[in-house]
Amino acid sequence: MPDLQPVFVLVRPQMGENIGAAARAMLNFALDRMRLVDPRDGWPNPRAVAMASGAAGRVLDHAGVFATLPEAVADCAYVFATTARGRELTKPVMTPERAMEHARALCEGGQKVAILFGPERAGLENEDVARANAIISVPVNPDFASLNLGQAVLLCAYEWMRQGSDRPPEVVEMGRTEFASRIEIDRLGDHFEERLDEAGFFFPATRAEGMKLNLRNLWSRMPLTRADVQTFHGMLRQILRKRDGG
Repeated sequence: MPDLQPVFVLVRPQMGENIGAAARAMLNFALDRMRLVDPRDGWPNPRAVAMASGAAGRVLDHAGVFATLPEAVADCAYVFATTARGRELTKPVMTPERAMEHARALCEGGQKVAILFGPERAGLENEDVARANAIISVPVNPDFASLNLGQAVLLCAYEWMRQGSDRPPEVVEMGRTEFASRIEIDRLGDHFEERLDEAGFFFPATRAEGMKLNLRNLWSRMPLTRADVQTFHGMLRQILRKRDGG
C-alpha cells in the first residue's frame, strides 16, 4: 500500500522551539512523518515538546533521528529541497502549490517523497540541495526572503492539504436559517409593491411597470434568507401600524 503523505525532513535544526512549531504546523494539516538530521541541541528536546503543545507531541514522539542527510532520505524516491536563495544547480524550481501537487501524484503512485527544510541560520547548503530532485521556492518579498522554519513547514503542509481537499473556496455560514425559496421572495416583492403603491411611489404611471420590474430584479439578485424575508415583512408591517396610529 502506498505511503500517502510525504516525509518532512528538518536538516540540522538549531532551536527546539522551531522543531516544535514545525510539528504543530504539520499536524494542523494531518501530516505526522517527521525526520530530523543532526539536531544541534540533541534529541529529545524539551523545548520542542513544550512548543508542540499537546497533540502535536505525537509527531515528535515518532520522529526519526538521523546523523546524515543521505541516511534520512535513503528510502525516498523523490526529494524536494526548500530554499529561498539562488543556486548554481540545474533543477526544476516549483512554487509550494505546484510542488505539493506533484508530491501528491508521486505518493499516490506509490513513491516515497521527502521535503527538506534547512537550518534556521542559513538554510540548506548546496550539498543538501544537490541531493534533491527539485527545489521549492516560495514567492516572497525579494528584499526580505527569509522564512522561519515553522513558517516554511506550514506553507508546504497547507498546500499539501489544499491539493487534496474538496472543500469549496467559499461557503456561506447560514446562522440557523436557510435561503428563502422563490415563492417567499415573490411574496416579499408583492408586499413591497403593495405598500409602495399605497405610498404613491410608482409615479408617474407611465414608468410604473419599469419601476416594478427593477424592484423584482433587485430581489432576485439578493441571496436572501428566510430570516431576511421575515425581517423585511416585519419592517413593512410596523411602518403600516405607525402610519395608521397603531
